[in-house]
Amino acid sequence: MIAVTGSSGQLGRLVVNSLLRAVPASQIVAGARTPEKVRDLASKGVVVRQADYSRPETLGPALAGVEKLLLISGSEVGRRVEQHKAVIAAARQAGVKLIVYTSILHADRSPIGLAEEHRQTEAAIRASGLPFVILRNSWYTENYVNAAVQAAKTGVHYGCAGQGRISAASRADYADAAVAVLTAKDDRSGRIYELAGDEAFTLADFAAEVGRQSGKPVRYQNLPEAEYRAVLVKAGLPEPLAAMLANGEVGISKDALFDDSRQLHGLIGRATTPISATIKAALAA
Repeated sequence: MIAVTGSSGQLGRLVVNSLLRAVPASQIVAGARTPEKVRDLASKGVVVRQADYSRPETLGPALAGVEKLLLISGSEVGRRVEQHKAVIAAARQAGVKLIVYTSILHADRSPIGLAEEHRQTEAAIRASGLPFVILRNSWYTENYVNAAVQAAKTGVHYGCAGQGRISAASRADYADAAVAVLTAKDDRSGRIYELAGDEAFTLADFAAEVGRQSGKPVRYQNLPEAEYRAVLVKAGLPEPLAAMLANGEVGISKDALFDDSRQLHGLIGRATTPISATIKAALAA
């Protein structure tokens, strides 16, 4: 049995769909905070169970009989370490033989604030004694869908990432990588994969590509961190989220999301999705 937590989320659903092409549905456990959101998977033969990171009492039953677990990192920034530790403890109690965790690219040295919770989770997994694989994912190309549409409309894309390079890939790419590890015939325990897109881009490159595809001039305007944060707040984002995004871009300026090892390409056996493809889909929507 292979369990996927957060299966109602965007990445989780893609992982389950990819697993369905690799193993029988009856061998897949889709764990979700709200099982009703994944009831359609039950009609395909997938085992649907409640798995709420904030309700530890749901986690043991969710992992009963599970051999391999994909722990997709939670979305509640600031609470994730506690939540992840609850899942890890339940996995150990349930006798899970392999835990696979979705971390962030170069978590051990990343200057991005979001990396701290991932570092603590990785440490908790090691301390558990469970065999593990860490998937350190870079950014999703889908993170730039709304930005592409907005830039095409206004002719400018704001940020504070300087000339930092972003090795992004699509959620589907990362999902397929997780499935490759979960279904591998050989023992992958102890491995840490730095997963990133084949082609890196700067935000200036991004703006230029939006301009090329939209047929309108688009430029990248680099701002100091505080000014960019203010732009995000003015656009309607809550202050904590704006601060988090601005901090992420400062990390990008230091190449925190750049990696050219092509480990993701190697795992999925194909080229990763380029940002140009995501921009094309965004502008066509």
